[in-house]
Amino acid sequence: MAMMYGKEKDGEQDTADQTTDPGFISFFSKLPPKSPETGTLRLFHRTGSDPFYAVYGPDALFVAQHTYHTNSVIKYLGAGGRAAGLPSVTLKVSVAQMLLREALTVKQLRVEIWEPEPGQGKKCTKFHLDKEASPGNLQAVEDLLFVNSDLPSAPIVMSIKLASAPSGSGSAKLKTVGIAFADTSVRQLGVADFVDNDLFSNTESLIIQLSVKEAIVPTGTTSGTTDRDIDLNKLKAVLDRCGVVISERKPSEFTAKNIADDIPRLLKPTSASSASTADATMTIHELSLPTAPSALSALISYLALISDPSNHGSYTLRTHDLSQFMKLDASALRALNLTEAPGNAGTTTRNTTLLGLLNKCKTAQGARLLGTWLKQPLVNLHEIRKRQNLVETFFEDTNTRRTLQDDYMKVMPDMHRLSKRFQKSVASLEDVVRVYQVVIKLPGMIETLEGVQTDKEEHSELVEAMYLMSLREYETSLRKYGEMVEQTLDLEELDNHNYVIKPDYDPKLQELAAKLTKVRDGLDKEHREVGRDLKLELDKKLHLENNQVHGYCFRVTKSDAKIVTKKYIELGTTKSGVFFSTRKLKDLAEDFKEFSQSYSRTQSGLVKEVVNIASTYTPVLEALDVVIAHLDVILRQVQFTNKHTSLSDSDHTHSLAHVSAHSTDVYVKPKVVEKGSGNLILVESRHPCLEVQDDISFIANDVEMIKDKSEFHIITGPNMGGKSTYIRQVGVIALMAQIGCYVPCTEAQVPIFDSILCRVGAGDSQLKGVSTFMAEMLETATILRSATKDSLIIIDELGRGTSTYDGFGLAWAISEHIASEIRAFCLFATHFHELTALDQQIPHVKNLHVVAHVTSTGKETQDRDITLLYKVEPGISDQSFGIHVAELANFPENVVKLAKRKADELEDFGTGSEDDAIPPEVTEEGLQVMEEFLHKWSSQTSGGDGEDVVMADIEDDPEAQLQELRRCMEEFRPRIEKNRWLQSVLSSL
Repeated sequence: MAMMYGKEKDGEQDTADQTTDPGFISFFSKLPPKSPETGTLRLFHRTGSDPFYAVYGPDALFVAQHTYHTNSVIKYLGAGGRAAGLPSVTLKVSVAQMLLREALTVKQLRVEIWEPEPGQGKKCTKFHLDKEASPGNLQAVEDLLFVNSDLPSAPIVMSIKLASAPSGSGSAKLKTVGIAFADTSVRQLGVADFVDNDLFSNTESLIIQLSVKEAIVPTGTTSGTTDRDIDLNKLKAVLDRCGVVISERKPSEFTAKNIADDIPRLLKPTSASSASTADATMTIHELSLPTAPSALSALISYLALISDPSNHGSYTLRTHDLSQFMKLDASALRALNLTEAPGNAGTTTRNTTLLGLLNKCKTAQGARLLGTWLKQPLVNLHEIRKRQNLVETFFEDTNTRRTLQDDYMKVMPDMHRLSKRFQKSVASLEDVVRVYQVVIKLPGMIETLEGVQTDKEEHSELVEAMYLMSLREYETSLRKYGEMVEQTLDLEELDNHNYVIKPDYDPKLQELAAKLTKVRDGLDKEHREVGRDLKLELDKKLHLENNQVHGYCFRVTKSDAKIVTKKYIELGTTKSGVFFSTRKLKDLAEDFKEFSQSYSRTQSGLVKEVVNIASTYTPVLEALDVVIAHLDVILRQVQFTNKHTSLSDSDHTHSLAHVSAHSTDVYVKPKVVEKGSGNLILVESRHPCLEVQDDISFIANDVEMIKDKSEFHIITGPNMGGKSTYIRQVGVIALMAQIGCYVPCTEAQVPIFDSILCRVGAGDSQLKGVSTFMAEMLETATILRSATKDSLIIIDELGRGTSTYDGFGLAWAISEHIASEIRAFCLFATHFHELTALDQQIPHVKNLHVVAHVTSTGKETQDRDITLLYKVEPGISDQSFGIHVAELANFPENVVKLAKRKADELEDFGTGSEDDAIPPEVTEEGLQVMEEFLHKWSSQTSGGDGEDVVMADIEDDPEAQLQELRRCMEEFRPRIEKNRWLQSVLSSL
């Protein structure tokens, strides 16, 4: 498909480009260097009768590879068109818009759009920078990006200021972090001020909660060796891990000297708006925070909010409290497959992430809100139960749910986007009509919600409080909007997709409409008369057309041209036929053109007036949008739940195609209990994303983690046996419960977790200088520093990136620390079977294993058939079956045999797993036997009991000493052979 883009006008555009050299080449070579912080894409807008965009130099090569997927679109300016010239690629406007969306939202690039200097004509050799955009700041290009699509996610940009922690904080490693963030799509500012550790784990949680796209930080010194620079480098590593674009600004911008004057100008008027600026400033408590105001000042400067008058009085300001939501980090985001991985936006497909699976939303605002909920799970039990009860209400009343989804949610536009168009004065009559369509739907939506059928009074009260009270208020406020539209717009023309003002709305417009009608009647009359004269059938042989060049005229085919006599005025000939006119038609055409232009001018003023009136309703529209989004998410959670409980539900025929007929497919309302006081119990739990994949029959498993009895689970078992799936599905289910969603179990009790911390599958990041093992250690350090007794910790295969002994030592130490010091619920999947001995030291550590059925298939013990059952049961698995996995991967037979032989040699060389589990009393008995043996041999060789052995005696008769050792050995042999610990010591010697 990409090959079609731009081809239609290639000839014209190439010619236009050739006019640019050598003047443009000289201009291009003198452009300032691009921002060094991240990639920047420069587009040059070529205006004219057929506008297009062009990219040059390295950008042309990038576009050729990533948009057109071929170098054949590259043209070279100068040097006779040879490869030594300046590379150039042209793009149609639609392709440029697609490129902009991908560059900013997927590739995480900056964009610059350059416009021609005025008065240059066709030879555009000089341009000026007109628009700049970055992943977190899309303000300048929103109209280009989302012409025919809704905003997929909020473009959040944040500013970070670091300061020393208070002297009483107790640790020199703690830092005070001031955060400011902005969502320009809804004109909202936010701040946060908190103390963080040297790993910036709280900052990372905030980045995940807000889905930050871009971060502004102060520049460091060139040496990079001061404490401040070291902290900045650590912070940048966190931002990089989260896929956030970093923008550096001068440290002088991070000062709060002007913030007290700037913020009141940006904020919406409040009840205190009549007070003086100084008094109003006193009410903004966010400015009293210690560090955040400095970050807010840098953010406002970076976004240039003050310089745009449309921003004045349009923003809101809030404080973000980290403790209101469950903390997640980038590792948890990847491990639980919540959304696309940082930096891989747009590369995942439906059902591969939890967001893709749950997102059945009908509206763009609902989809955005669901994405926010997944990254901000609640920790307030009351709020969680409110969401659960709403889901349950619509789950029970199928008719109301379907009516709301099919009759109302489907027609709801993205009102945040529409409000933004009104605020920027770029809205059209079509936008006015889209809002009107919402207004006329509100009464029906309210009536439907009022008819919700439920046996629980508290559920009815909840629907009233969450939706009906607000919707009634907004319906009343928008009633006059509907009346205004009905009075001013010609609603009958909407069926033809014509958005026009009623002619009778304005006397002058009505007069012009009457004149136009009269001219149209004259045109039709002249058409009929000429048809009779030439004896040509109207509209089949003789066409009346409003030609772009000639205006209203007649057209006949070339074969009929001979019957057009000289009394007619011939205008021209093209492939489509011969154009001609009459004196009367020319006069009518002139009148039509004059009246049409007057009508357009008059209507344009009225349209502007109507749009201005409509724009005054934007506060109501934005508030209504929040309610619609919330209702949409709740309804779609119900639909998702029903997908797994009712095979006859017609809403889910397509989705059910991915569900096995014999799968359990039950979703239940989990019992959520206060943190610190409950157990984690899941009956027949499943991974929601995996069970809906093609050709998968998912095996459900139970989970039982009891406080003080089985808090820490060590899971062993074969490769590919399901250990990773088991531990991850526990994390996904816990998160789903805390967003108020039903969960894939037959019964579930979940305590509220303050965080889910994961260490799974770290990969190399060699370009950033981070190895697999270092990445693993960084993630584990974050867990050890951040986890509390109310956290859920998920660790998969810790310690694989180094030697076996170092890895096991780390795994043991980390496990013991979590189990004995932190006391959080933890699931630890490992191939270190020696780690299972931890349950002998710590009573609340329990061993689980993934079951595999092994049968012998040959004479040799190594020849065996292994069936993975994917069931998790109590106990220990002492085998990993890694070589079996290699056989499944079709390794050469000689390689497999060599692997088996070497594995057997290593098992013989080291101590077996049974020896590793020797009870302490057996070891103590062995030490006692060894002590008696040495004492006996010592007393015999020194000539009598109680006398010391001297080196001279041994050296005098070494043969006698050896004989005595053999005699003692025979005497103690029965006791030595009975003790497993002594046997292991002797075998190792």
